[in-house]
Amino acid sequence: MMQTLGQIALISMISHIIFIIITWQVLQAVKIDPLLKKSRVFEARVLMIFLTITIGTTVSRFFLDFLQWSQQLNLLF
Repeated sequence: MMQTLGQIALISMISHIIFIIITWQVLQAVKIDPLLKKSRVFEARVLMIFLTITIGTTVSRFFLDFLQWSQQLNLLF
């Protein structure tokens, strides 16, 4: 039981990191410069980091939930 929880924790951490990296790469392609003031470079970077973490974590959570639900489908029958 404890080993299973450890495996789930490891898979969750790896999933979050992978989706955060993917999200960062995708957000680099989006031009948000026109929306921000030129003197607010630090704030723009912090915003990009927060957006990356938020979107990446949300997508990862969906992926992990979907994986868990698909494993529980056999309990339906």
